Amino acid sequence: MSIIKIDNIEKEQIKAAKNTYKQVLIGPDQGPNFAMRRFIIGPGGEMPFHTNSVEHEQFVLNGSALVKIGDENFTVQKNDVVFIPANVPHSYKTLGDEAFEFLCVIPNKEDVLKIVT
Repeated sequence: MSIIKIDNIEKEQIKAAKNTYKQVLIGPDQGPNFAMRRFIIGPGGEMPFHTNSVEHEQFVLNGSALVKIGDENFTVQKNDVVFIPANVPHSYKTLGDEAFEFLCVIPNKEDVLKIVT
C-alpha cells in the first residue's frame, strides 16, 4: 500500500505527441494487475492516431477533446468515461483553452504502441 502526492510524480513528455505528458500513478511494481496513468494534453495538443495492444479504461478529469476511436469521432469532457478496446486505432485532440486530462487504467501486460498513418 502506498500514498503518493501527485505533484511528486514525474511528468514524462510523450515524444510522438504534441504538448502531451504522462504520469505513472501506479505502476506494475505497485499494482499486480493494473497500472494507472494520468495524461495531460495541453491546449493545442494532440496525440496521433495509434493502437495499443492492451485495452484502456479512461476517466476524464478536466477539459475536453475530440477523441477518434476507430472510424467514429467523439467529443468528450470532464466526468466522461471512455473505453478503448485493445488494438483499436484512436487519437486525441484538445478542444478549447484548457488542458485535457484523464486517468487511464490498463492491465499490467506488455503495451505495444503503434502509430497509424
